[in-house]
Amino acid sequence: MSFSVKPVLTGEKTVLRPFTEADAEIMAEIIRDPEVVRFTGGPDTEFTLEQLRSWYGSRSAQPDRLDLAVTDRATGELVGEVVLYEWDARARGCTFRTLLGPRGRDRGLGTEATRLVLGYGFEELGLHRVQLEVYGHNARALRAYEKAGFVREGVRREADLRDGRWVDWVVMGVLEHEWAALSSRAR
Repeated sequence: MSFSVKPVLTGEKTVLRPFTEADAEIMAEIIRDPEVVRFTGGPDTEFTLEQLRSWYGSRSAQPDRLDLAVTDRATGELVGEVVLYEWDARARGCTFRTLLGPRGRDRGLGTEATRLVLGYGFEELGLHRVQLEVYGHNARALRAYEKAGFVREGVRREADLRDGRWVDWVVMGVLEHEWAALSSRAR
């Protein structure tokens, strides 16, 4: 299994596509959005536009991870990203993360994008498990992940210090047989 193929995945509301250098300016705005920073921790360093062009321009060449741009199908506007990474070949598992900017929120785009990339991972790549960690105070993300099929597995209590307060990380996962059951009900 390899993440070297970078597919285009189309849903009713979103299209997931490979990143290009041209996406750097919009992604710079998205990763600096106060809500994105609040719920992802934000980057440890400030990235220049040139660094972001290099990063997003190189995503299609990475065989060990799958980074896809989330776009609004109706407008073509880039609204965020989904990523499968930390591939564990023996366990056939990986980690998932996503982020959406302000124009991608509260319209079901995140839930659909998550379902699209999970479907690809389980049905095309043969994954057994996809896991994630999300801040316990990120109610929007928790709802979207649960709607997409993730199950809460545990809590890493007070695992991070954010703005002077200790916050929990919620550990979630979805297994291939759970995904298969969800997919068959959706048909």
